[in-house]
Amino acid sequence: MGWYGELLVGFDLETTGTDPGEARIVSAAVVEAVRGVPARRREWLADPGVPVPPETTAIHGITDERATIHGRPAAEVADEVADALAAHWARGVPVVAYNATFDLTLLAAELRRHGLASMRERLGGGEEGPVIDPYAMDRTVDPFREGKRTLEAVCVEYGVVLGRAHDAAEDALAAVRLAVAIAERYGDVASAGAWDLHRGQEGWHAERAEGYRQWLARQSRGPAAETTAPAADATAPEAEPVPKRGFGPDGAVA
Repeated sequence: MGWYGELLVGFDLETTGTDPGEARIVSAAVVEAVRGVPARRREWLADPGVPVPPETTAIHGITDERATIHGRPAAEVADEVADALAAHWARGVPVVAYNATFDLTLLAAELRRHGLASMRERLGGGEEGPVIDPYAMDRTVDPFREGKRTLEAVCVEYGVVLGRAHDAAEDALAAVRLAVAIAERYGDVASAGAWDLHRGQEGWHAERAEGYRQWLARQSRGPAAETTAPAADATAPEAEPVPKRGFGPDGAVA
């Protein structure tokens, strides 16, 4: 059995907003699981240092008062979360996150904001990863499926039970279970190595960003130089679908 039958680490952040460069961590979770069965979990509640907007409280349920009174300093939380991920990567354990680009970009921004060591520095200059993103994998193996691609919707598609959505620990565990379910449905995902999937996701994200840039240019809704892909639940129309394809042994999406 491949990577999906071994230890995987689910990772999720709940935040103050949807801009990964500006939003702050409110809660975080790192969940160790084997074939979707949780073995150990760590959870954090942070005082983000800025107000938690009511609209985000409505999503994850964490009020500004709770975060301020009971949350730990944001710098401590970001530091510990980064250390936890780096420790797993140093042992070669894949980190699984749904729409991982958002969470990892936001974590990197928090580390810079507080003058903390970057992930690469924590890894002695080594590369961050492997990262396995069920959101990216699902869009690659089944690009023409209609409907939303939120975590809740994709869990339904693959028969994964999601506890309370937008709870960091529940979302992190669901991401692991989704990764396993996708591998069990698609043989090319199952047979690929974790680093092959990581590389394939990088290529797919670049293609989607370019497609979204072109869509913006066509719609005259933004500068042609825009390269940021929309979030998983964005309301803008999708970029032109990436044709169904597998993950090659060279790490590229084949």
